[in-house]
Order: sequence, then C-alpha cells, then structure tokens
Amino acid sequence: MPKNIAPRIAAVEPNSMTNDQQHAADIVSAGPRGAVRGPFAVLLNSPGAFSAAQGLGAYLRFESSLPANLRELAILTTAQHWQQDYEWRVHAAIAREAGVNEQAIKSLAAGGAVSGLSPEESIIHNFCQQLHRTRNVDDAIFVTAKRLLGPALVIDLCTVCGYYALLAMVMNVARNPAPATPSPFTG
Repeated sequence: MPKNIAPRIAAVEPNSMTNDQQHAADIVSAGPRGAVRGPFAVLLNSPGAFSAAQGLGAYLRFESSLPANLRELAILTTAQHWQQDYEWRVHAAIAREAGVNEQAIKSLAAGGAVSGLSPEESIIHNFCQQLHRTRNVDDAIFVTAKRLLGPALVIDLCTVCGYYALLAMVMNVARNPAPATPSPFTG
C-alpha cells in the first residue's frame, strides 16, 4: 500500500455517533476488546456490518479453541498476503506473546521462505498461504491440517483467513488508519 496517504474513509468519532453506532460501539466496549479502534472504528460507518463483523471476530479471537499461536500465525499470514500494516503490527505483538518465534515473524514479513516455525505452525502457514494464493488447498495440505485440528477447527482456520482478509480489504480501501512508515513488509 502506498505510504503517507490520507485516509479515504474517516473513523467514526465518539462525539459524532448516531444512536445505532453508539449502541454497537457500547457492545464492543463492554466486551473483551474494551474499545472501538483500528478496523472497527472504520467499520462503524456501517453499524450493521460492524456488528456482524465484530461478532465473528470476537468468536475467532476469544472463543474458538484454535490454539493462540496457530490463530495468530494464520492472521499474520493473511496480513502479509494483503500487505495490511495495521493488522500486522497489532497481531505480530500478540503472536510473540502466544509463542510464535521472532525469526518466523520476521521471515514471514519479508515474504520469502518462513523459518523458525514449529511443525504444527508450518502446517498452518502452508494451509493459509496456499488458501490465499490459490483460493483452495490441495488434498495433502488439507489432510495434514485436518489430522492436526479436526474438521471444526479447519473451518475456524478458514474463517480466520476470511475474516482477516475482510478487515484487510476494508482498511486497505479506507486507508484508515493510514499506513505506518516504514512498512513491516520487505518482500
């Protein structure tokens, strides 16, 4: 994404919310996120899309039994694919806390071969990367992921990829928040 470009769609400011926006924001602020920020401040321009998206995101982040390191690696793989600086920066920190190796995070940002992954993380990265690049996964990757996660968590993994692609699209189109300089992506 180009750097130093003004946002196209403004984040909704607390003092200018409609009743529908305020109601939606209050629900998020009372939940595990604690506040409306990042993509949600932009999504709040459409309270219906905001409410639906935040509900799915809350499930994926706070309720799914997909292990945190695998979830965060899937999010980073998605952010790298979409070159989404904001989601990358937020979730790289969460990935570190969840135990994803720093070398894996750096090599993923660079866009080449990813090193430093555990065997389970390699399965997740390969699955997500192939899903984004080809819009599908081959049988070998599917079987390996299903053996690791089971059918329900394979669905959750696909949903993580789709959900964070949605947020990346919204943020890349809205350009809000504006991309940070320098970008974490070097490849």
